[in-house]
Amino acid sequence: MVTEPVSWQENSVVGGRTYRRAAIRTHLVHVKEPIVDVLQTYVSPVFEPGDFLVLSEKFVAITQGRVIHRSLVRPGLLARLLVKGVTKLKDDVGFSDPAKMQVAIMRAGWARMAIAMVGGSITRLFGRHGDFYRIAGNRVSEIDGFNPHTVRPFNEFAMLGPEDPPRDAQAIEDATGWPVVIVDANNINVEVLGASSGVGVPLVDVRLAVLDNPLGQGEEQTPIVLMRPVAAPQTPPR
Repeated sequence: MVTEPVSWQENSVVGGRTYRRAAIRTHLVHVKEPIVDVLQTYVSPVFEPGDFLVLSEKFVAITQGRVIHRSLVRPGLLARLLVKGVTKLKDDVGFSDPAKMQVAIMRAGWARMAIAMVGGSITRLFGRHGDFYRIAGNRVSEIDGFNPHTVRPFNEFAMLGPEDPPRDAQAIEDATGWPVVIVDANNINVEVLGASSGVGVPLVDVRLAVLDNPLGQGEEQTPIVLMRPVAAPQTPPR
């Protein structure tokens, strides 16, 4: 069996447990490549009972074919207007790219995006942030891609997010026996999108345990993190 290097990261201690974390490097996964086959190849050599997997939502979306090439996107006037109010991030284009904003409009519709622009602008005056994406709905906030720091050729693709993260996670566990958590992670925040029934720890703890994003943000090709929870050592009484 072909194996790739496993990089053990610094342990994370959350909720009375120590999580040993292994970032698993894969080959460059292709669009619609069967995800279970990829996992069997790279996870089988290291998985132990009690472990669970944290998967990048980009990884899951690519294997489901939920990607759009930049050449198919033509930013319209609304997209160019909306990006003027978007905060530009240092290591991620976010929605400051008109093409990525156009993909969001394709998902939510121009009318709802226009309402989100107005509503988000108003609530921002009162110190509230994120209402634009909450009003837009349609999982717009999960759209990723068109990021020059992403490994090629996926720097030229937008990714729509997995079809149904809880269902997708459960399907993987049913096929492999390995509990799965799917996350939307970057260097700013981590959001748990779905998990299978076999994950035996609180999802809020999982999020905190990977808040430093051991999945990576650039060309690491480590879309899988194996999590190994163990009891945190007790502090001896003084």
